[in-house]
Amino acid sequence: MSAVGRIPDLSSYETFVHGFPHDAFARLREHAPVWWHEPTSRTPDGEGFWCISTHDLIVEVFRNPRVYSSHTGGDRPYGGTMINDMEMSGKLLNMMDDPRHQRIRRLVSKGFTPKRITRLRGELEAIADRTLDSVAPRPPERGACDLVLDVAAELPLQAICLLMGAPGEDRHRLCEWVDITSSDFSEENPPSVRAEASRNLFQYGQRLIEARTAEPRDDLLSVVIHAEMPDQDPPRLDATEVAMFWSLLFTAGAETTRKAIATGVWELSKSPEQLAALRADRSLMPGAVEEIVRWTTPSVYKRRTATADTVLGGQRIRAGDKVVVWEMSANRDAAVFGEPFTFRIDRSPNNHLGFGHGPHFCLGANLARLEIEVMLNAILDRWHDIEVTADPTYTRTNRLSGLSSLPIAFTDRAPAVV
Repeated sequence: MSAVGRIPDLSSYETFVHGFPHDAFARLREHAPVWWHEPTSRTPDGEGFWCISTHDLIVEVFRNPRVYSSHTGGDRPYGGTMINDMEMSGKLLNMMDDPRHQRIRRLVSKGFTPKRITRLRGELEAIADRTLDSVAPRPPERGACDLVLDVAAELPLQAICLLMGAPGEDRHRLCEWVDITSSDFSEENPPSVRAEASRNLFQYGQRLIEARTAEPRDDLLSVVIHAEMPDQDPPRLDATEVAMFWSLLFTAGAETTRKAIATGVWELSKSPEQLAALRADRSLMPGAVEEIVRWTTPSVYKRRTATADTVLGGQRIRAGDKVVVWEMSANRDAAVFGEPFTFRIDRSPNNHLGFGHGPHFCLGANLARLEIEVMLNAILDRWHDIEVTADPTYTRTNRLSGLSSLPIAFTDRAPAVV
């Protein structure tokens, strides 16, 4: 057996049911940073793919979108950012190449201005307080809740509803549809159930888009629908492009940040010194937020497709080959991060790839940072201690890997809500 040893099937969701397989990727980084993953019985499309595991090579891929396409390459009719080919490639913003990607990104960026994001802070702080009120015990009793479901999920869900102009009372059914569409096929979520959830999410978005098209409001969806750039052709997004934007943003906004918040709080609970330092000195918060993003990397990989024969890390890659970059692996690369498996809120520099890199750098990065900061501040202000009371469970996916449940107990400084 080679120095790499046995690498589990990275296309199988079962490989990730207990968290990210860090040991396997440590071996890949050391011995085979560009490694060919042979097809297995579960590999999408029956094809193998290249696994890229080191920080420097992943940055090289991200910086070369002409060679490593988000849409397609070679003779492949479509590609996308998932290991499996997706007919949605070329239609969703994260599965486009320039110049179309640049055109649409410039339009939708009008809804993500720093001023608009900053304006949300007060409302997000109120949501965070209400969320903690909802799980607050009656003193002197200790509180108990599921950190993921009852706390971490609420702020991103309500924030994306607020941003997109969707009624807050619809957030739980929207979240359920997102969770189903993001899951693997199973007895609970067979293809028919996933198709129905995807259809429900799309149709909900269509109704909201129609309403905002006819009657704009002060929300991101209205801004995107009516945004114009006279130097572009066409100057506005068409109906399909707006619908794709809705599907992408709601899924990304609801799913990833909750895992970052939950895992960040969990890691802080395991480090009383860092928790106490952050509670006492909130100027440490920006560094804590960046370390949480590095540590959690909620979107753990992106797939690209080679557009031409090329060489990466000494390996010959053919046009049409799938190239999968694992940002979670890059964020544990000892060549970039000292003690990469130690959670440190004072880490500096912190050149993580948790928000990607290059032309497709996460459009909602500043919103995610704000949400993490707001919820952490609320928890630090109110919870005196945090204790994990049962084993965590993880999402059954290799793309948006992270916690799905974490039961905890805590002491709340605030009075209970009657």
